[in-house]
Amino acid sequence: HRPLATAVLAAVLAGGLAGYAAGALGDDDPVPASASAARAPGDLQAVAARVLPSVVSVQTDRGQGSGFVFDERGRILTNAHVVDGSSRVSVELQDGRRLTAEVIGDDPAHDVAVLEPETSRGLRAADLATGTRPAVGDTVLAIGSPLGLSGTVTSGIVSALDRSVRLGEDSGGGRQRALQTDASINPGNSGGPLVDDEGRVIGINTAIATLDQNRGGSIGIGFAIPVGDAVEAARTIIDGG
Repeated sequence: HRPLATAVLAAVLAGGLAGYAAGALGDDDPVPASASAARAPGDLQAVAARVLPSVVSVQTDRGQGSGFVFDERGRILTNAHVVDGSSRVSVELQDGRRLTAEVIGDDPAHDVAVLEPETSRGLRAADLATGTRPAVGDTVLAIGSPLGLSGTVTSGIVSALDRSVRLGEDSGGGRQRALQTDASINPGNSGGPLVDDEGRVIGINTAIATLDQNRGGSIGIGFAIPVGDAVEAARTIIDGG
C-alpha cells in the first residue's frame, strides 16, 4: 500500500470535534470503471425526494452529524464519532420534528452507532442495497446536514471500491474497507447515507481527505462505510454483542 502523503483523513463531524485527524489512507488495487448510464437531473430529484424523509440530523452536546432510519422499528444508523459516548441525543426529522433518541450502543472500530428514537411514528426506513455491490463510475448522492444545513444533497460518482482506511482514534490501528466518492462531503455529513441512483443506501458517509487538518473541507475525496458492513455491526450492537 502506498500512503497518501499530501492529505490527511478527517472525520466529517460539525461542532467541537470538527476536523480531528482520523487516520490514514492507502491505495488498493484499482477497480475497472463501470459503464453506468448517466441519469437526467429530474431522475436525481426524484431519488432525493424519496430518500430525504428517512434522513435525520443528530445533535449532541459536543457536535452535530447526520443519520438515517434503517429498519421498520425506526432505529437510526449513524457514526460512533457523532454520538461520541453520549447516552441520549436529539434528532431532527426532515419535517422539523425533534425527538430524543437513546444510543443503544456503538462500535468505534467500525465507526457505527445505533439510535432508538422515543417514537417510530412517521419514521420511514430507507432502502438498503445490502444485496448488491456498487461499481466504479456509478452515480451517487450524499445526503445529510453539512455545517448544520439539514437536507443537503450533493451528487457525484463512486470513485473507488475497497479503499483501505483507518477511521477514528479508537480504531486500534486497524483498517477497514471503504467506498470512495467525489460527491461533496463536509463537516456535519457524518452518519448520513450515500445512495445510488435507485435511492438505495450503499454506505454511511464518514470521512474526507483534506489538505488542511484545521480547516478541513471537501476536496472531492470522501469515504463511506459500505452499508453491508455497517448493518452487520448494527445488528451486533442491537443483539448486545
